[in-house]
Amino acid sequence: MSIFNAIGVAGTGVTVYRKWLDAVSDNIANMNNTSRTSENAFQARYVQARAAQDGNGAEVAGVQLGSAQGILAYEPDNPLADNQGYVRRPDIDMGSQMAQMIMAQRSYQANLSVVDRARDAYAAAINLGK
Repeated sequence: MSIFNAIGVAGTGVTVYRKWLDAVSDNIANMNNTSRTSENAFQARYVQARAAQDGNGAEVAGVQLGSAQGILAYEPDNPLADNQGYVRRPDIDMGSQMAQMIMAQRSYQANLSVVDRARDAYAAAINLGK
């Protein structure tokens, strides 16, 4: 595998994990949003990754959406509450989202380290000829 190939493969990993981090942060930011019981709740986003079609690296295969059903929460003082005092909230677990954030962040950092090391190796190879 050439240095450029290593940078390209790690670069695809950086892109996938950045999109995963974006989705997780969006889920966390919207986990307390409420809506009327007659409306859909915020749908969490889950990034699906796969090996790239050309076999070099990874790519986002798609984004799966969580349940629009959400959960009912009793909040009679909420202006969006129905006659019984219920609102709809997204069914997002903070612990699960934090675990996903840690995994995505560490994987992102690992891929960036590969890019940095490959770039350093390329620079060292260029300096050999001087």
